[in-house]
Amino acid sequence: MTTITSTKKKKNNTRPRLLWKFSLLAALIFTNTSCFSQSEKSTVKIEENKSEAKVTGLKYICIHVLELEKTLKLYREILGFKMTKAEVLHGPGLEGMLVMKLKTNDLTIGLSLTAPEFIDTIGPIGNTNHNHFMLKVNDISTIGDKLKEEGYELENEHYARDKYTFFVGPNGEIIGLSAWD
Repeated sequence: MTTITSTKKKKNNTRPRLLWKFSLLAALIFTNTSCFSQSEKSTVKIEENKSEAKVTGLKYICIHVLELEKTLKLYREILGFKMTKAEVLHGPGLEGMLVMKLKTNDLTIGLSLTAPEFIDTIGPIGNTNHNHFMLKVNDISTIGDKLKEEGYELENEHYARDKYTFFVGPNGEIIGLSAWD
């Protein structure tokens, strides 16, 4: 029995030592981590200043409505979108177009319905009665310039000033770019 007692004493003495060693190791790791995280933060700031022009999110999706009743049933009753705004647009290529903004959480979808008498105005890229999605970008000038260099035709040549443009992607998709806040 004395052997068992001495083994228990050894184990009991080792636990506080191990606990103390792990505590010291944890303190050293924590201290070094906080030092590293400070230098990482300064590195991140430097990288943010040198960041490339890129997409930062989805602005909205626009769908040209062909069947109003079915479309509203799908988006409102089945998918749970709420209508937040509806307006009739005026101007070349937009005259009489009804645009309905539907929203769920942080996603907005624009449903555009062209008045029958203006159905023949569905035309050039960027005319908002096209199905398209609009991406948020942090530097439209740089991205627009790169797209032009790659041979993409931009709908709005004043994209830097106006902070938006549209183009056709390689699969026929109409992509909008927006630097609006």
